[in-house]
Formats: sequence, structure tokens, C-alpha cells
Amino acid sequence: MTTTAPRPTVVGALQARVTRLAEWVTTPLVPADYLDVIDPLRSSADLRGRIVAIHPETRDAATLVIKPGRGWRGHTPGQYVRIGVDVDGVRQWRAYSLTSEIERNDGCIAITVKAIPDGTVSNHLVRRATAGTIIQLDQAAGDFTLGATVPAKILFVTAGSGITPVMGMLRNLTDDGADVVVVHSAPSADDVIFGAELRMMAAQKRIRLVEQHTDTDGMLDMERLGDLVEDATERETWACGPAPMLDALEARWTVDGIADRLHTERFRPTVIDAGDGGAVTFTATGTTVDAEGSQTLLDAGEAAGVLMPSGCRMGICFGCVAPLRTGAVRDLRTGDVTTASPGDNVHIQTCVSAAAGACEIAL
Repeated sequence: MTTTAPRPTVVGALQARVTRLAEWVTTPLVPADYLDVIDPLRSSADLRGRIVAIHPETRDAATLVIKPGRGWRGHTPGQYVRIGVDVDGVRQWRAYSLTSEIERNDGCIAITVKAIPDGTVSNHLVRRATAGTIIQLDQAAGDFTLGATVPAKILFVTAGSGITPVMGMLRNLTDDGADVVVVHSAPSADDVIFGAELRMMAAQKRIRLVEQHTDTDGMLDMERLGDLVEDATERETWACGPAPMLDALEARWTVDGIADRLHTERFRPTVIDAGDGGAVTFTATGTTVDAEGSQTLLDAGEAAGVLMPSGCRMGICFGCVAPLRTGAVRDLRTGDVTTASPGDNVHIQTCVSAAAGACEIAL
């Protein structure tokens, strides 16, 4: 059987000619680069999102509703997402748990952020961010999830913002037969993030809620958890909160010989101090070079014998783009600092960027 390719239509041929002409006129940038400005959420662009609403939860916590770009692949309840946000000229990346239902009608996702003392990003998102802001997004990640089969008896132990990944699970838990207990610790009733919703779930018999208000009840004692939940050790347990609480819980479950029933999520904030120059490691070759604050990463790499992709060497053609794996770099044109934590892989232009402290480049 012979298959004949369809002939291009007049309209299609005309569109192709216009596109080729546009690319010739706009070289070295192609129209796709300008479309990123017009439509930052389009599928072929780096993954971004637009904040469409901000809802206060407590005096120091807020939920951000985000419309992700068309490249978003969805998430599993309990996972987190890394977001990149510009704060005072510095691109900062942080990870936050997803707290939304997985199939919202509007296609949006949500993260819930608690402002912490001296927290650059958390305070910005809770107190200064506005609807309409474009942010960078990574795909959802993390294995702090219920898994394919929901256990018959579940225990959630959380404190402070540790309730956020658990709320992501609770909002998507459709197994009406599951026996769910939530033990949550916060300074007061007003400080319980999602407090009204959790209490409504309890009133509807969807969960059993145990609140520990530390201002009046003291700290949650893992050795006395059995006093709050008699069958705690019989339940598959997920815990998220401060490190001391998780350490105590892990020790208790290990002594009881049920460590395999405990799943924990630890928040590990990464603080990166920007400076002037620093050690640059090119991870593909393992080459490390001390670069000055005025020296481009492209020049530093080439001087060290690293094979560096490049083009115009002026920040125009984007032929030198490479992932920043960790550390901080400064844009020599604007002075803006971009930071990355392990796993972020933020794309930077090496021909116009210099080290702003120790950093790793995936070249």
C-alpha cells in the first residue's frame, strides 16, 4: 500500500514562510524567545506559574493559588514543589508542600507557606507577594505519600507547618473506610494552619483530631503519644515537623520494632550567602577554579580548559546557557543574584554571569 503525504495548504505554506522570515529578521533570537515574554506559561518555555490568589490562613501563614504553565505534569498528594521567586533582585528557590486537590476545576495548584523569623522567601510570599506575579516552577517531587494502597489505619503526627503535606493527603483521601487520626501541635488554636477545615473534618467523622496547644498544654511528648492515641503503634504513621520531634518519634518507633511503619518528611532550609567571586566547580569534568567577581563563568571555564558552549558572548543568543546546580551567581549586566539549592538546576547564561560565592555548574 502506498501512502502519499498530504500536500501543504496555502495557509500552512504562508505561515511557514512568515515564520522563516521572522526568524531571519530577529536573529539571533527566534520568535519563540519573544513568545516567552508574551505568554510565560506556554508549554515550550521553562516551567513557570502565575500566582492568581493569596488566602491568609493564620497570622503568619498563607496559601498561594498558582496557575502552572502547560508543561506541569501534576502531582501526588504529599509531594512538594520547588519555586523560584525574585526577592530584592535575587532569584531564590525554595520547596513547599502542595496542599491542593489534584483535580481542581481551574487547573491550579496551591502551596501553603508559613513565614519564619528571618525567612527571606517565606516572609516575601506571605506578606509581600501579589496576585499576577510570575514565578519559576519545578516539577513535583518527593515520596512522602500514602502510596498506591491506602492503609486501613493511619496516624498523622505533625507540628507547625508540618501539617501542609498532610493536608494535601487529607484533601485527596477518598477512601471512606480509612480510620484516620491526626495529632497536631501548635502554640494555640489560632495558630493551627487549616484549623477550621481540620475541625470540620473531625465534626464530619472523616478524621479524629487531637490538638496539642503548646502555650497551655506544653510540648508534644512522643513517649506519651500512646496516652493520646491508644493504638498509635498499630497504625501506619506519617510525621512532619521540627527535627527534635521527628528524632524522638523515630527513636520510639525503632525501640518498638516498628520503624518500617513510620514515614517522615523533614524540612531542610538551605541558606546561601552571596559574595564576590568564589570557587566554581564544573561537575562534568570535576574541574574547580577560583573565579573573581568580575570574571564571567564562561571565561573562567575556558581558562581552566573546560569545553564551554558559547555564541555571541554578549548575553544575546543564549548559546552559553547551562544549569546552575547549587550556589550563587551574579548577572554582570544588572547585578542581580541568582541562587540554587541542590537539585534546582537553574539555567543561567555563563557569558554574562560571575561567581557570587561557591557554585557548581553542570558542564
